Amino acid sequence: MTAPIAIIMGSQSDWGTMRHAADTLAALGIACETRIVSAHRTPDRLYAFAKGAKAAGHKVIIAGAGGAAHLPGMAAALTELPVFGVPVESKALSGVDSLYSIVQMPAGIPVGTLAIGKAGAINAALLAASVLALNDAALAGRLAAWRQLQTDAVKDHPEGTA
Repeated sequence: MTAPIAIIMGSQSDWGTMRHAADTLAALGIACETRIVSAHRTPDRLYAFAKGAKAAGHKVIIAGAGGAAHLPGMAAALTELPVFGVPVESKALSGVDSLYSIVQMPAGIPVGTLAIGKAGAINAALLAASVLALNDAALAGRLAAWRQLQTDAVKDHPEGTA
C-alpha cells in the first residue's frame, strides 16, 4: 500500500528542512513517501505526481519549497487532496519570499501554510497526522501521547530554582 502522506520538495537542498516532517511522521508511526518534484525544473513529474496522488493512495501532501515556492500551490491546483505548504528558508530573503508565495493562493486553491523552516515542517507533519487521526483511533492515541510528552517537557521552574 502507498504511504498515506507524501512529502514533496523542489530540490535536494530542501531535504534539510523537510526531513523534520519525515522524522515527526516516523515518530508517530506514519509511513510517508518522499520525492523531489520541482514545479520549475520537472513540471511533467509534478503534474503526473499530483494528478495521480489520490489514486496512488496518498491522503495528504506536504510540499516544501523555497524561493518562488510554486510547488505547494501547483500541487494543490492539480489534486483534491489537502496540501500543506512549508516555506523553506532561503539565503536571499530568509524564507519570507517562500512564505508569501505559498500563503497568497487565490480563492479556490487552498494550501495550508505553515511556518518557515523546521517548525513549519514539524507542524505540517502534525497537522497531516491530525487529519489521518480523524479516522484512525490508534493514531489519535499516538498523537495525543506525543502532545502529552510536549506538555510534560515544560518545566515548572527554571533549573536551580524552587
